[in-house]
Amino acid sequence: MDNEQNSGAQTQPSQPADKKFHFKRPTKRQTQRFFLNVLFIVLGNAITAAGSAFFIVPNGFSMGGTTGLGIFVRDMLAKYSAVGEEWTNWAVQITVYSANIILFLLGVILLGKKFAVATGAGTFLYPSFLSLYTPLQEAYFNANGHNIGAGGELGSPLFAMLCGALLFGLGVGLVLRVGASTGGTDIPPLIFKKYFNAPVSVTMWIVDFSIVALNLIAAPLESVLYGAIITLISSIVVDKVTPIGMKRIQVKIVSMHYKEIRDMILKKVSRGVTVLYGQTGYLKQPCHMLLTVVSSRQLVTLKSEVQKIDPNAFMTISTVSEVSGKGFHTEGVEFLMSQRDDGSPAMVDDPDESDGVR
Repeated sequence: MDNEQNSGAQTQPSQPADKKFHFKRPTKRQTQRFFLNVLFIVLGNAITAAGSAFFIVPNGFSMGGTTGLGIFVRDMLAKYSAVGEEWTNWAVQITVYSANIILFLLGVILLGKKFAVATGAGTFLYPSFLSLYTPLQEAYFNANGHNIGAGGELGSPLFAMLCGALLFGLGVGLVLRVGASTGGTDIPPLIFKKYFNAPVSVTMWIVDFSIVALNLIAAPLESVLYGAIITLISSIVVDKVTPIGMKRIQVKIVSMHYKEIRDMILKKVSRGVTVLYGQTGYLKQPCHMLLTVVSSRQLVTLKSEVQKIDPNAFMTISTVSEVSGKGFHTEGVEFLMSQRDDGSPAMVDDPDESDGVR
C-alpha cells in the first residue's frame, strides 16, 4: 500500500519553486486614458483650490468641507485668542492638511486599499495648491488693498461668492468625472454607506451644512448664509459638470421591418444595434425591438431613415448618462462586422426562425 501511495505521489506534477508573473503591457489607449485621468485629477484640484484661495477664504465666507473647518479655526483664533494675524492666515492651510490626512488614514483603515488609490491624490493635491495660491492672494491684497471680488474693479462680495462656488464645483466635478475623489469630508459619507447603508449624497449634505452652521459660533450671519449658497451652487455645478460629454441618445424601435432598419443603423448610421425579442400586449403576437444609442446629431438622420422604411414604426427616445464598450463608435461596429473581399462591411445572415420567435 505504501508503495502504491508513493508511486501515486510521484506521478503528480511538481509545482515550480519560483512562479513568474507576467504583466501585460498597457495598450496605447489605456496609456492615454491613464494620463488623461491624471490630468483631470491635477487640474480639478488646482481649480478647486483656486476657488477657495482667491474668492472664498480671503473674503471670509463660510463653506463646507475641510476648507470650512479651516475657516472656522481661523475665525476662532482671530476672535478668541491673541495669536497674530500672520498665524491666523495660515490656519486654513494647516487645518486642511491635518483634517485631510486624518480622514484619509481613517478611510484606509475602514474602507481598504482601493479607497487609498482613488483618494490619495486629492487628499494631498488640494491643500498643496491651497498653500501655493495663498501667497499670490496676499500679494494681490498688498498691491491693491482689497481681496479679489470684495470691491474695486472686480466687483462685490456677491461676485466673489459666485466665482468661488463655480470654480469649486467645476474642480470637484472634473475629479469625480474620472472616478477619483477630493478626499476630506467626502470620506465620512463613504464610511456611513459601507457600515450603515446611509445614502452618500444625503450624508454629504448633512456634513457640509453642519460645518457651515458651525461657523455661526465665530462668523457673522451674513458669511454663513453666503457659505450655504456656495455649498448649494457648487453641488449643482458638480452634478452638471460630471456627465458633460457623456450623455447620449438611446432609441428603441418596434417595427415589422426590423431587418431593414437594423441594416440601416449598422451601415448608414454606423452604430451598434441589439435585437430584443418580445410580445405585443394586446394581440400577444411575437415582435422585435431594436435598441441603439446614437449622438444628438445622428438622431435626426435615424428618425428620418426609420420613417422612410416604416412610417408606422413605434419609437421611444431617451437620454442616457454614459455609454461605454464596443458598438458605439464606428470603428467598434466595423470591427465586429465581417468584411467582404473589397473591405466593405458584410451583414451576417439571419438565424433560422422556424423555431422560436419569428
